[in-house]
Amino acid sequence: MNLDDTVVAIATAPGRGGIGVVRISGPRAREIAYPMLRLKHDLEPGRAVFGELIEPVPIDANTGNRKPEAGSPTRIDEVVVTYFAGPRSYTTDDIIEIAAHGSPVVLRHIVELCVAAGARLAEPGEFTMRAFLNGRIDLTQAEAVRDLIDSQTLYQAKIAAQQLEGALSRRLQPVKQKLIELIAVLEAGIDFAEDDVSVLPDATILERIAAVLEPLQQLAASFAYGKIVHQGLTLAIVGRPNVGKSSLFNRLVERERAIVTATPGTTRDLVSETVALGGIPIQLVDTAGIRHALDEAESIGIRKSMEALADADLVLVVLDASRPDEDTELLRHAEGRPAIVVGNKCDLGIAVRYPPLLYASALTGEGITELRAEILRHIGGETGAQAETGFLTNVRHQSLVQESIAALNAASIAVDAEVPHEMLLLDLYSALQPLDAITGATTTDDILNLIFSKFCIGK
Repeated sequence: MNLDDTVVAIATAPGRGGIGVVRISGPRAREIAYPMLRLKHDLEPGRAVFGELIEPVPIDANTGNRKPEAGSPTRIDEVVVTYFAGPRSYTTDDIIEIAAHGSPVVLRHIVELCVAAGARLAEPGEFTMRAFLNGRIDLTQAEAVRDLIDSQTLYQAKIAAQQLEGALSRRLQPVKQKLIELIAVLEAGIDFAEDDVSVLPDATILERIAAVLEPLQQLAASFAYGKIVHQGLTLAIVGRPNVGKSSLFNRLVERERAIVTATPGTTRDLVSETVALGGIPIQLVDTAGIRHALDEAESIGIRKSMEALADADLVLVVLDASRPDEDTELLRHAEGRPAIVVGNKCDLGIAVRYPPLLYASALTGEGITELRAEILRHIGGETGAQAETGFLTNVRHQSLVQESIAALNAASIAVDAEVPHEMLLLDLYSALQPLDAITGATTTDDILNLIFSKFCIGK
């Protein structure tokens, strides 16, 4: 990527809107933008200036002014122009942002004028990649930009904003520093052995490895909750016919999404809806009642129910609390999976006593608040993980942390085996490299291209 180019892209979402923004970044940003603008005031860094978008007219190369014989330029739109001077800008280059009315025709025309004047169309994520390559942000912050744009809930946006502020980098930095200090001491012991530089005893080396390993293991453990925050999870509602699965589904969705009748077996196909609980996107799946099928259509629905049960991250097993027979067969299907057992229809009385059982009534709403809280508890919403900053939400980060942990475990084994420190250092460097790759210090071009290709154009 040529960082000396001036690039341009529409920075707002596709389609029509009240306002659309075109972003120009690079050393020629002002030069390219000026001929198409008629401004009320001169451009100043950090100041929005009202003006008009016009058809460019020839510029006198000697004076830098428009040639008088060109006539009056044609007005296209009213615009607000903001100038961000490098290096105090998003990319550290000069940036011009032209906010026009959100007509796709007008925005495309601005881009075409910029390209005709010498700008290049920006690649997906190129503005953020320039910010990373120019040292304004590290790779975890760059990835957080994409997460912030993709957020489906306010809580996801807050977590992405923490990462954008460098929460993960700040959590990793002291860990990396301890590892670098250990490497430096061992390197000194090897390089200056003839100068009687003291070499750490094995017990001290193991202590210092453990001081690096423990926080990394805690960080790796945070991924279980961070993955759910980032991606959401699927909750399958399963049970016998007519226990009120669809009614509970509608209560959790807070609208009449699934058809509810008194006739058993109404639900034949999977019905899904995504809701936010505690800021976490949860895909609720209402399934067909599980029993011996009466016809082919019901048989297919029951098979889909069993598939949904197997694929779900969390299972809500619904029993009829008013009936004394415990559904042990259905409970066996859910064994070995994260599951919540709820006794519905508690307004009709409680006869079933299968522990642990939470009672609710989809008809009256009794117990629904407790059910939502129990769902959050199962996914870690009450474990304190949400109070942490800098936890792992990214599969790439998780795999790199695990790689570092494996190398540190190998280093501990090497110390116990009394291998030479030259060999021990290989394991310690193998532990350091993945941590550098998280923030981008040692990331290859292929990885960078893969990461930024997933960004939208204009960011």
